[in-house]
Amino acid sequence: MANPWVVIAASRAGGPAGARALAGAIEAEGGLPGEGRSLSASGPVYAGCYPFNMPDDAAPAGLRARLEAELEADIAVMPAARFGRKRLLICDMDSTIIGQECIDELADAVGLKPQISEITERAMRGELDFEAALTSRVAMLRGLPLGELDRTLRERITLNPGARTMIATMKAHGAQTLLVSGGFTFFTSRVAKLAGFNADQGNTLIDDGAALTGEVGQPILGRAAKLTALLDAAAALGAGPQDAVALGDGANDLDMIKAAGLGIAYYAKPVVAAEAGAAIRHTDLTAALFFQGFTAAEFVHG
Repeated sequence: MANPWVVIAASRAGGPAGARALAGAIEAEGGLPGEGRSLSASGPVYAGCYPFNMPDDAAPAGLRARLEAELEADIAVMPAARFGRKRLLICDMDSTIIGQECIDELADAVGLKPQISEITERAMRGELDFEAALTSRVAMLRGLPLGELDRTLRERITLNPGARTMIATMKAHGAQTLLVSGGFTFFTSRVAKLAGFNADQGNTLIDDGAALTGEVGQPILGRAAKLTALLDAAAALGAGPQDAVALGDGANDLDMIKAAGLGIAYYAKPVVAAEAGAAIRHTDLTAALFFQGFTAAEFVHG
């Protein structure tokens, strides 16, 4: 019995060579390629959707890795039943919606960026307990004047390419959008407004009215809390996790990425990229729209 699947590819280069490579990779996995359709026939990002059938209950386990090795393209592979527009967008903030790690930028103000950045990197790779790593890093920021938070936001924090378009397009088509971060509410509230999210969640930096105390509010929003945020937000819509698209880059995003109907690793650490069903490594955040079947003509530019 035919087992229908879909592969979506987004890249900086178009042309028939990519389509031929896709068909060849599907066949190499034992699949039967169908007729593809274009989602974007002109730059800056070219995209296409390619249905195919696998025999019986077989899954194309190596297809994404094979295509990523052969093409400089962002790839999503999923059963056809899971392909389509989602009702909930849930995103990590640091190094996903924005191009920075806020705590690392704050650390620069106290001359500790190399030390704190190293801890951040190891935590995002899944080598350290997230909650313990966050507590230790925040403790190193004790005494940081509150004005440094404003300065960091103003001078250092930037949205990643495609963020506003991704969010505006999904909202225009009826989706709810949530920014959920192991970072801090000072930044999530402002980044959410800047990018266009409906709501945000994050951790709270404790201060004495003039400077940070080196403490973080409890309970800490970490890996488990991000999954809970997804489940709760979907339930509030009368939906389930299969109706969500989740994006993130670090190990603390992995549970929500794996639970979502469409989980996307965005320029992610290897442990995350290996377990996600889709990855963005070459283009921008609008690839998340192509992975749901949106065409470029349907994009809303925020």
